[in-house]
Amino acid sequence: MAIRTQARWAVRRGRAVLRSAILTFVVLTLTLWLMPGVAGTDVVDTLGLVVLVAAVGAVLRPLLLLGITALGGWAAMLLGVVAQVVVMVVALRLDPGSRFSGLPSLVFAAILAVIVAALLDWMVDSGSDDTFVREARRLMRGVRRRAAGRLLTLRRPPAGTEPGLLMVQLDGVAEPVLRWAIRAGNLPVLGDWLRTGSHTARGWHTGLPSTTPASQAGILHGATRQIPGFRWYEKDTGRVMVSNRPRDAAIIESRLSDGRGLLRDGGVSIGNAFSGDAATNLLTVSHAALPGRSARGWAAFMASPYGFTRALVLGVAEVFTELHQARLQRRRNLRPRVSRSGAFLALRPASMLLRDVNVSLVAEQMARGVPAIYCDLVDYDEVAHHAGPARPESMRQLENLDRMLGVLDRLAPEAARRYHLVVLSDHGQSQGPTFRQRFGESLDEVVQRLAADALVVSSGNLSMIYLTRFPRRVARAVIEHDHPQLITGLAAHPGIGLVVVQDEDGPVAYGPGGTHRLRDGAVTGTDPLLPYGPYTRADLLRHQSAAHVGDLVVISSVDPGTLEVCAFEELVGSHGGLGGWQTDAMLVHPADWPVTHELNGPDAVHRQLVDWLVMLGLRQPDQGTLERSAPIPASGPQAEEIARLSPIRDG
Repeated sequence: MAIRTQARWAVRRGRAVLRSAILTFVVLTLTLWLMPGVAGTDVVDTLGLVVLVAAVGAVLRPLLLLGITALGGWAAMLLGVVAQVVVMVVALRLDPGSRFSGLPSLVFAAILAVIVAALLDWMVDSGSDDTFVREARRLMRGVRRRAAGRLLTLRRPPAGTEPGLLMVQLDGVAEPVLRWAIRAGNLPVLGDWLRTGSHTARGWHTGLPSTTPASQAGILHGATRQIPGFRWYEKDTGRVMVSNRPRDAAIIESRLSDGRGLLRDGGVSIGNAFSGDAATNLLTVSHAALPGRSARGWAAFMASPYGFTRALVLGVAEVFTELHQARLQRRRNLRPRVSRSGAFLALRPASMLLRDVNVSLVAEQMARGVPAIYCDLVDYDEVAHHAGPARPESMRQLENLDRMLGVLDRLAPEAARRYHLVVLSDHGQSQGPTFRQRFGESLDEVVQRLAADALVVSSGNLSMIYLTRFPRRVARAVIEHDHPQLITGLAAHPGIGLVVVQDEDGPVAYGPGGTHRLRDGAVTGTDPLLPYGPYTRADLLRHQSAAHVGDLVVISSVDPGTLEVCAFEELVGSHGGLGGWQTDAMLVHPADWPVTHELNGPDAVHRQLVDWLVMLGLRQPDQGTLERSAPIPASGPQAEEIARLSPIRDG
């Protein structure tokens, strides 16, 4: 058996060496041909240069990897690119043919060779992830050999048998979008899981606010009530908090964490807003640091020619793809649409790079055998904001995320545990023209006409208005005394569906033709909550109990036919408020696992994931845990409404 294993390893290794040699030969031939003023060369000379590149790489790359591992962080990212160029520069400098004169010529040729190599490698793999998988497997086997104290062995580490839980968040993917893509056959990995019965898919209702920070506060910490929007104003400090800003995220997490988060007991947080009380945090916003020296997956990705350098080259190609797709939207006059230039041109390739980095980090942690991993992949959400949630370019990103799930599936046999995979989203997205596009002015301009001293803070089609001269939240009577046109003026605007303010009998929702008293459900005139679905009253009540909620809460109108909403930000795909698919998140989990909670709100998802961790023996059940994020309900109808949860939709 050992001889057979070694023979298989030798065959695989021989194929890899042959592939690398052929690719290097083609790269060098193209580079020499493209370089101006370089003397011609024959096949034998080029083959000699191939051997030279391999020899230099064999000597330098391990040394450069050690340096990258030692540096970590930004230095590792920079040195990762430099490493590929350095190997090629040294090899070309040692070329017996001396075809390059001067350092600038050498460096230019080396950079050109690295770019050509990345593109050819992608083309040889037909755009697949085979090379990426091979590199990740090599990383995982190295991690496991070091953990076992066996640095030199041909024996593959056995697959782990102890259970583990890997939770992958596909940011912004609405349940209806996921189901449509699966039925269309565009998500072969998830589709295969559902068709074979290994997994089932269901929807869950996010509630308000439907944002990543609020959802992750609930999913990771069970504390949604601490976050009223993506951004908000705090009257006690006079600060606008932005939840994806590291300094603010750290402050917010200090309010969320009680030591009982989802990832306590040795879990790992990768690419998330908050830590979930994880022992290890990688690219977590609230910890505001790139992976350091202990994260070998970061260093290996940066050092590999199939890692950061390849992603960087393909990222540049992604920029040109984005420019082409944006131009197509303009030429076809697709509406709604927004500008896709500026920072988004950098954000799109950055999201792709982050996806590959995150998967490499997940692979390393699987090899280490950590009990639970939660990772956020943001590609789809970023593109859908600017292109639209169901447009072709957004669906392409969703297909890429499905491929990444396939990569993780292929890497599972190399893991130190038998990982069960759960896939979920944090919210959906709703499409529509922006408020400014539809009505010719922003919400800020509307508010300034009605109340000059008000501060408007928006998150998608949710906006909170603060009267900053008052030190605490103010009620309707005070607002109407100081600004008699503000509430009625906003409620009458055709782009606004709901205006929620505090009254002496609790919060009241005002609409264009009526009011709804949230505490007891009393309606006057036309119920303004009807266009937003059956859970709107409970959602608004929860939101009104959140810390630092605005003096007025405004939600844009929703088109009953198309379910389009008007974002107060310049985004064609938005989330944060109510209306459309933005509150329709999804959860894909092993089909035989019991669902013990009705999944209404991120806190309920947190409790369900905790139950599964307990079921797998990865966590002790919490004793005497209070629902920190549930609003404090009054007796009677309010408590009954809050307890009424969304139905579970099985796959």
